[in-house]
Amino acid sequence: MKENGTIWISGTHHNIFSIGQMLTELDFKILNVITWQKTNPPPNFSCRFFTHSTEQIIWARKCEKVPHYFNYELMKELNEGKQMKDVWAMPAITPWEKKCGKHPTQKPLAVLTRCILASTQPNAWILDPFTGGSTTGIAANLLGRRFLGIDKEEDFLKISIARKHEIENNNTAALYKQKLNGFKSKNQLELYLANEPKADYGNELEF
Repeated sequence: MKENGTIWISGTHHNIFSIGQMLTELDFKILNVITWQKTNPPPNFSCRFFTHSTEQIIWARKCEKVPHYFNYELMKELNEGKQMKDVWAMPAITPWEKKCGKHPTQKPLAVLTRCILASTQPNAWILDPFTGGSTTGIAANLLGRRFLGIDKEEDFLKISIARKHEIENNNTAALYKQKLNGFKSKNQLELYLANEPKADYGNELEF
């Protein structure tokens, strides 16, 4: 991991506190703990506790004193000109995101898109060592970033490959960009990417 690299880790109350503690012990600097508020959470059938409607996403950088990249201006633009807060209200995955199959902990493309836009520049390498259905990779490729995904489950890798083939069709890729939540118009993301300054990171990994 590059000295100025950052890491995003999602979880629930079952594991997120332990992960935060481990990051601290490894001398990572926790920048934010994002609360993803699901606008359409699954119901609580037991009726014995509050409905689980959030997940947490830790954003941390590798080194305490090495500056990280943050696209502050874009995040502000996406939030009606105001500083974006650490609570994101976004829906869970939609049917069109599951056309090639579904991973049991699959995240919405919109959530991963925001993480990547906030913390990386064009052509940056992004690594997901537990890639699953590669939502991170699909978001990365749609945004002009490079991606490396790793998973031990062959069935999930088959889903990843099928999803990659999907977006190799330019019309499909353009349609998916228009469907993403979190933007003010269908064309806002496409227009932003067309004007985004390009950078070259060579073969180094950044995530």
